[in-house]
Amino acid sequence: MIDKDPGARRRPDRAALVIAAALAGMGVLIAWSTHSMGGAGSYSRIGPTAFPYAIAAVFLILAVWTVFAALRNDFPEREPQKFGPVIWIVGGLAAQMLLLNIVGFSIATGLLFAATARGFGRGPLWLTIPIGIVLSFAVWFVFSKGLQLTLPAGPLERLI
Repeated sequence: MIDKDPGARRRPDRAALVIAAALAGMGVLIAWSTHSMGGAGSYSRIGPTAFPYAIAAVFLILAVWTVFAALRNDFPEREPQKFGPVIWIVGGLAAQMLLLNIVGFSIATGLLFAATARGFGRGPLWLTIPIGIVLSFAVWFVFSKGLQLTLPAGPLERLI
């Protein structure tokens, strides 16, 4: 197959460079936050700051690796983005956040489940909403009754 734009192969992958910048930003943020953390134990060589510094180093190494891969165009060609599924999932998250304290954990998370299923192209809403509510109620029951943790209760949870 002949390339229509031979210069396109030489350009770095801009999306990968954005991902590399985000990885580097996370690494710097974690390192800075760990450095400014007070009360780090000086009684031992490996203290509470060792693990966050290791995570920051891994993020920075991944950022450099991603930059090199972007410059070499080592990433596979991506499919065009479909915004419909993204809107369903983000809308489900927004609905859950807005409704969590009003209708409770089970119903709000059931709606998130149904919106996510719809975003992935699975099942009609009339079926996925009740399934999501039942699964979410089971999660609420385990966390609330079994582990004694507090999750927002709505009318469904107040029946128990």
